[in-house]
Amino acid sequence: MPRAGLNMKRRPADAQWVSANDYALVQGLRDTRETLDGWRAQPWRTLRGWLLGSMLVAVGLLFAVYVVAENAAADPTRLIVSHYGHEPRLADAGFLLYRNSLVLALHAMACVAGFIAGSSLPATAAGMTGAWRWVHEKAGPLAIGFVLAATIFSLTTQAYALGGAASTLAARLDISPALLLIGLLPHALPELTALFLPLAAWIIASRRRRWHELLAATFVTSAIAFPVLIVTALVEVYVSPDVLRALAA
Repeated sequence: MPRAGLNMKRRPADAQWVSANDYALVQGLRDTRETLDGWRAQPWRTLRGWLLGSMLVAVGLLFAVYVVAENAAADPTRLIVSHYGHEPRLADAGFLLYRNSLVLALHAMACVAGFIAGSSLPATAAGMTGAWRWVHEKAGPLAIGFVLAATIFSLTTQAYALGGAASTLAARLDISPALLLIGLLPHALPELTALFLPLAAWIIASRRRRWHELLAATFVTSAIAFPVLIVTALVEVYVSPDVLRALAA
């Protein structure tokens, strides 16, 4: 007999008692392995949806940055990224990579939260009774709502922060915000597309109610995005300043 107070679930294969948490973990790992095997058979079919979704988000954010930059007053006291004012240094690229890695980690955690809320928690709740079952059943929708709210907040704050910085930098270079953003596109568009890959996977999975795919999506999107962020950090430090100076000439 299982001890009182523990939530147990019987595993048909070996007729042994296992906890609901262990069952959810095993099922989650099985779902992740099966998802990766399915994607391996048709990788482009999955990747193109993520790329299109993340690129649309990136373009939308860049447009919001442009709108903010056009309407925001330039701030002469505002601190602008240092590599636009001196010779490029590898440390500048390292700082950009560090900053973008934090953003990527935040977006990847949204995928993990979606997996837990939509797949793991319901599986755990199935082995519970009473108040704990109610808590686990309600935690999923609440977690999904929190991820949505956090994503909207993140995009809004990024648009205002980047728009204000773009307005100031455009004024210092004496060019329009539109021309500034055109000069930044070679690194900005692939950088933002890479950063939003996990969120694109989250959006697609949530629309299809395929929460069990999100743990696999976290691994794959992060593995794709990180090398892109390395390249874009180098381009931003060693190439983009020269492009902007050429546009300002």
